[in-house]
Formats: sequence, C-alpha cells, structure tokens
Amino acid sequence: MSEGAGRLVIASNRLPFVITKVKGKKRKVIPGSGGLVTAMAPVLKNRGGVWVGWPGTSETDIEGLLQKASKDAGYSVKAVMLSDDEIQKYYYGLSNEVLWPLFHDLQSYCNFDPDYWEAYLSVNRKFAKAIAANIKPDDFIWVQDYQLILVAQFLREMGVKNRIGFFMHIPFPPLDVFVKLPWRSDMLKGLAEYDLLGFQTMRDRRNFIQCLRTLTPHMSVKGKGHVVSVAVRDRTIRVGSFPISIDFNEFKDVAESEEVAEKAWFIHEHIPERKIVLGVDRLDITKGIPYRIAAFGKLLELHPELREKITLVQVVVPSRRTIPMYENLKADIDKLVSEINGKYTKSGWVPIHYIFRSMDRSELLAYYRTAEIALITPLKDGMNLVAKEYCASKIEENGVLILSEFAGAAAQLQKGAIMVNPYDIVQVARAIHEACQMSEAERHRRMKKLRQSIRKQDIYWWVNSYLDAAIARKLDRFPVMEDYVPMVEVGNHKKKDRGEASVQK
Repeated sequence: MSEGAGRLVIASNRLPFVITKVKGKKRKVIPGSGGLVTAMAPVLKNRGGVWVGWPGTSETDIEGLLQKASKDAGYSVKAVMLSDDEIQKYYYGLSNEVLWPLFHDLQSYCNFDPDYWEAYLSVNRKFAKAIAANIKPDDFIWVQDYQLILVAQFLREMGVKNRIGFFMHIPFPPLDVFVKLPWRSDMLKGLAEYDLLGFQTMRDRRNFIQCLRTLTPHMSVKGKGHVVSVAVRDRTIRVGSFPISIDFNEFKDVAESEEVAEKAWFIHEHIPERKIVLGVDRLDITKGIPYRIAAFGKLLELHPELREKITLVQVVVPSRRTIPMYENLKADIDKLVSEINGKYTKSGWVPIHYIFRSMDRSELLAYYRTAEIALITPLKDGMNLVAKEYCASKIEENGVLILSEFAGAAAQLQKGAIMVNPYDIVQVARAIHEACQMSEAERHRRMKKLRQSIRKQDIYWWVNSYLDAAIARKLDRFPVMEDYVPMVEVGNHKKKDRGEASVQK
C-alpha cells in the first residue's frame, strides 16, 4: 500500500479474539465468535489496518498474548482496557440490558439505570481516545454497532477530521419503541456526527429516519435508492441499507474438507435414518428458542407418523449468563426440552438433542452439512448469519431453510426459504412438516437459489458497497500486503510480530 493511501480502522466492542482463563489459571487466547468477527476478520486480514477493541479481560498484562494471537493477521491491534465496573455497567448494563432488548422490540426487559448511561459515555470516550491516538489523517474510521454509538461525537470534540462511518448490526427500532429510551436525543445527536450511517435493511433505515424526523427539528431527506442524504442541524450525513453477509467461498471450501466430511458421517452414524432439524443460536432472548422447541413439540403432537423419524438438534452457545433474564431463559429451555423428551422418547430415539456449549468451526459445519432442515426463527434479528452459513455449507444443495420473517436475512432469502412467524408455533410446526414432505427436486431448486444469492452478495460485496458509499473506494484499494509484518499495540508499547500462526475467525 502506498504512503498516503489511507488505512481502514475498525472499532468494535470486542477484538477478533478474546483472552480467557483455563485450568490452573493459565490464560489462553481463543478466536472471537459472533457475526461481526465472522464478517470483518477476513476483510481486514493482511491489509495493514487497525482494529480497536476490548480484549475480553480487565487484566493489563496481556501484551504477549495479543502478540501471539496477531501473528500473520496483517493488521495492528489496539486493546482498549476496561475495568470490571465499566464492563458491568457499560457492556452488561446499558448495552445488553437497555439497547439490545429495546432495539429488538423487547422493551419490557429493559433496565434504565442512570449509572449505566454514565458508564456508556465514559467507555465511548475511552474508545475515541484510543482511536485518535492510532490514526493518520487519511485513514477511514469504521465504527461497529450499538455499543459505540457516541464514538464519533467524542472524536469530533477531540478535533478529528477523518471521515467516520458507522454500521448498526442490530435492528433499529420504530419510533414508538425508540422514544422510550431516556437518552434518545443524545443517541440521535451522536449518530448525526458520522459521515455515513449503515443499517441492515431498508426497514431499519426507515425507522431511523422517522425517529430523526420526529425528534430533530429542521431535518430533510434527499435522494433515492439504498443511500440517501440527510441534512440535520449544520451538517449533511448519508444513510443507507447494507445487508451484511459471509465469506461464502470460505464456508463452502471448509464444508467440502475431509475433516468436516468425517464429522458429518459421525453425526449420521449416531442419528441414523432420521431427518435432522437444526437450530443454532447464542443463548439470547431475541432468538425465539422456547417458541421453536414448543413448535417441534407441536409437530410431534400433530404428526405422530414423524415420531422416531425426525430429531431436533438444538445448539445453544452460552452467553451473558451473569444477566438474570438470560439465566431464566436457560431454565425455560431446559424445562421445555425435558418435558418434550419425557413425553415422546422411545427406546433408541430421543426427540431433541440439546447441546449447550460452543462449537468449533468444523463441528458446526458438519451439523450444517448433515441437517436436512435448518430452523432459524428469531423473534427479531438484524440479519442472522447462521441462515447464510447453513446455505453456503450445503454443498449438495439438498437442505431446506425455514426462516423467521423478522430476521434481516428474510429480505434476501424469502424466495428460497419457507417463511414463518416465530410466535405462531402451529405455523412453524406445519412448516417443518412441509419441509419433510418436500420433493428432492424442490429442495434442490430452493437451495440453489439461496446459495446463488449469498454467493453474489457475500461479505466482500457488503464491504465494497459500504466503502463505495462512504469514501468512493473499494476494498481492492486497500491491497493485501504480502510483505506486511503485523504490529501489536498495547498501551504505549509497540512490537513487530514475525510469527507463523494466523488468527482464526
């Protein structure tokens, strides 16, 4: 990359890897999880940019671990250290007990503690300082998601003139929900400091503009298409919809690997001669897991001929269990699984295989390859990349996707998927039955259409669409630097890293 070309600077709540303690209190670096890391890691890799984020620990002596994790990544890492109190109030507090449920239309779960807001301000200011200390004048700063909405405002107050973009990975709520936020005006003011605001869907963009029009005086909108110009206060910002995606070819290639094929065969051996219905989710109130399990129970009630011929494999990845409502959710799921299994289990057949743990990539893709039906039924989702991962991994093109109409992915995938209202457990049960009865030709036709769409609009398409709207520049203008030696930055220390291993997504 030539001097003055400018770098891509990513800021997100988490770095693409986290530091945890294992047995014997030994610390270990593990790849990050979640849609953002899955989407962004291949984009920044080897392009000499900067990733700013929290490393997942409040411990400060982590430089060596971050160096090891960053080998061959090809970008600098800036760790923003947070205290235990900040993590509790900013992350578990305002981000996950206020913004997350509110923006998913679950306002009854919100805890509007004013102390949370003060911590949110403090941490967003801390992120802004870390970014300001590690940028060059021609860098493009791309801030990710709801935890860091106010970063641009603080950067502007510090005199930063760089172009700054923001992408909201979760839904943006309608006006009647957004107005319940005590700090709604502050949030809108902060969002107006970005040069480009990106949302997952046109619906999210419309919701944002409606909130801005109602709550901000002297606002006007110009333009048509997926990006429009909005004049607000003394500046003009651009607002667009950019549905995020995955690295289709990587998922396809890994799904074709011998390792995944062997694991898929192992799954077939242990669940023989049965259709597998697969659900994969983080433990979260938005994912609709209890409704889904209840719908599977309703299927067994309405269609007894499917008993002993079908199995639901429900994978739940532990998440946010220090928040009481998530622990209550776990208890509800456990109870439902126990009731349905207790009612219908027969010798040699258990209706629901419930897996409560994280999975590595190869094991997850083995389940994708094995499952005849994917049951993706969130109550609301910004996008839901699991739906796209499943399709990309179905290399034989023989699966059926059942998808919630409230997932952001529905706008793109509705023509190939069976669409359902996740609250309607009878409708979901009928959709599973329809998938079981679907002809082989119809399954192939639908899955081929889904895979073609995802292949065409993959993660690189998403990035190029956003960067083109933000700075009239595509990803190939941030060329891969084959001779780049990554530098890890922690605190005031900088060291070159010449290791061998790469950071996994």
